[in-house]
Amino acid sequence: MDARTLEWLKQADYDMDTAEFMAAGGRCFYAVFMCHLAIEKALKGLYQQRQQQPPPRTHNLVYLMNEVGLKPNEHQARAVATLNGANIATRYPEDIETLRSNYTEAVTAGLLGQAKELLAWIKTQF
Repeated sequence: MDARTLEWLKQADYDMDTAEFMAAGGRCFYAVFMCHLAIEKALKGLYQQRQQQPPPRTHNLVYLMNEVGLKPNEHQARAVATLNGANIATRYPEDIETLRSNYTEAVTAGLLGQAKELLAWIKTQF
């Protein structure tokens, strides 16, 4: 694996650790944002490895999965769609109280678990 690919994976792991830290501290929607970022960076690492060029500057997980040719199962596809949908809301919140009520500890714990499973699966694709 080249150095840039390894860097993407290292950052994906770091971001997932940050998501866990944020969730433990009650910063739930930030934890969800970091889950999205971790998956995004893992997919960009896979893109870097497969295409041997820098990945596109996008935050769209579905687009990145299609670009690298991943075929998720139904559970994985739902998790990707959910994280993808959370991207804009958590990246550019319009109303913090709405986000806090949408991303409760229970919701965040579920998304964190799904994101960790996705990250592990993506890593098997290298």
